[in-house]
Amino acid sequence: MHDRIKHPISPVYNKESKILILGSFPSVKSREGEFFYHHPQNRFWKVISSLCKEPLPNSIEEKKQLLLKNKIALWDVIESCDIIGSSDSSIRNVVPNDISEILRLADIQKIVANGGTAYRLYMRYMFPRTNQEIIKLPSTSPANATYSLERLLEEWACIIL
Repeated sequence: MHDRIKHPISPVYNKESKILILGSFPSVKSREGEFFYHHPQNRFWKVISSLCKEPLPNSIEEKKQLLLKNKIALWDVIESCDIIGSSDSSIRNVVPNDISEILRLADIQKIVANGGTAYRLYMRYMFPRTNQEIIKLPSTSPANATYSLERLLEEWACIIL
């Protein structure tokens, strides 16, 4: 059974942001934890902190500061959808987020997708409006076991300006 769920987390950005990272939609763990990539097995925070040469953040506040200090904006493509648990493949009836405010306020120089689902959804729902290219990066999700942390770091290195 699909549940209609609205995105519960606000975007992280400010006028200094230069990179916009877009995921697809928060997992059950992230929705419970009320912040992005909250699942302990997700490698997102390890990747970002390593590439930025910063300590691994623990609290939501530390995570926000890590992003903002390194000129990174973070949000998801989907505002609401029907989804079963955390399964990207179950996503239906997508309503996309409006990223125009981020693009207007910040000087975003690069948009990257955290995984194939975010990339496909961006191309389908957002690209026609933004006309801004997006770089597809391998997902930091624990479900993406084919990528070691080392391989993720190599692929994700393009986010460092």
